[in-house]
Amino acid sequence: MKWLVFVAAFFSFGLSFAQEEEIYSIFFEFDKFNLKEEQAEGVIAFVQKIDTARIESIQIYGYCDDRGKDEYNFVLSTNRANTVKDKLIERGIKSKIIITLEGKGRIMLDEDLQTDIPEARSKNRRVDVVVNYKSVLIENLKIPGVYSTVKKDAVAGDRIYLERVLFERGSSQLTTQAKKELDKIAILLLKYKNIHFEVQGHVCCTPTYHREAVDRETKKRELSVNRAKRVFNFLFKKGISNSRMTYRGYGNTQSLKQGSALDRRVELLILKNEVPAGKK
Repeated sequence: MKWLVFVAAFFSFGLSFAQEEEIYSIFFEFDKFNLKEEQAEGVIAFVQKIDTARIESIQIYGYCDDRGKDEYNFVLSTNRANTVKDKLIERGIKSKIIITLEGKGRIMLDEDLQTDIPEARSKNRRVDVVVNYKSVLIENLKIPGVYSTVKKDAVAGDRIYLERVLFERGSSQLTTQAKKELDKIAILLLKYKNIHFEVQGHVCCTPTYHREAVDRETKKRELSVNRAKRVFNFLFKKGISNSRMTYRGYGNTQSLKQGSALDRRVELLILKNEVPAGKK
């Protein structure tokens, strides 16, 4: 059984898009730290699918449920973490990139808030493998016509990748860093008044039969549209005329194939940049 979560961590300096963190969880039987065949196969499949060339570091954390004494549970959780570490190394992961190996002991339950205590306990008997990937630079992607900022001489078809306007999984809410980035973009758009553009929203990690993802705030399958609309409204409030811009959600149809964090994005597609007559 596995539980896979993607989290984007954003940086305020440099030209990096984002650093991606991937968490893989392995669940254990009560009072056991050995891997059954199915669990071992899950770890192997996880290692086979990750891009090992991009790994910055790996952290491994072991846990137990809330039963038993603290000292025993710390030992058990540490043994679970070591078992998973050994399996990763066996499958080709270099030990030097495993920077943390720690048994956390037991996870306490708030029984008043749990509707299914046995299920909650089974989820707490686990090891989390946290894989941190190296940041991706916009220059390294070398995508023709893709830029990190708005330029005066932009032409129709250019795309502005808003490198810090990245979203949490399932969310269309703008982060503090996203707002700071959009403040800078708005200043440039107010300066270059002849640029017309489309705000494009994107999502990651949805099955191919679901073009769009669910927005956890609205509970509707409209996440990429809501991300684009959120940026559109922000720019409008900053003084950008709605006659210069439109917005549209593209769902999962335009993946950059550089990791899930980079697909939870918004871009500006330049539609036209015309200098008024007499000002050429």
